[in-house]
Amino acid sequence: MRRIVNILVWAIVLFLAPTTAFAADGAAVSGLGIGAGLAVGMAGLGCGIGQGLTAGNTTAGIARNPGAAGAMFTNFILGMVLIESIAIYGLVIAIMLQGQM
Repeated sequence: MRRIVNILVWAIVLFLAPTTAFAADGAAVSGLGIGAGLAVGMAGLGCGIGQGLTAGNTTAGIARNPGAAGAMFTNFILGMVLIESIAIYGLVIAIMLQGQM
């Protein structure tokens, strides 16, 4: 656990170092770039986990009860669409933050 925290702290330091270097000309230091990257990254991470769990559980459910495959497939597609919309929201937020920089 301590090693993970150490890696995360150094990653944050390395991400913020270029921001402070470019702020030397008097511009305000802004975290919008980091926010945009985190918006896409966290949305992608969450969606990847959600899609993996959804696909795995749907496959297991169809294997247990093949007769219900039609209803499960419909719910599966609807769930995947809703999960993917979260990734699109993250992308939209990142683009909006990028436009403000």
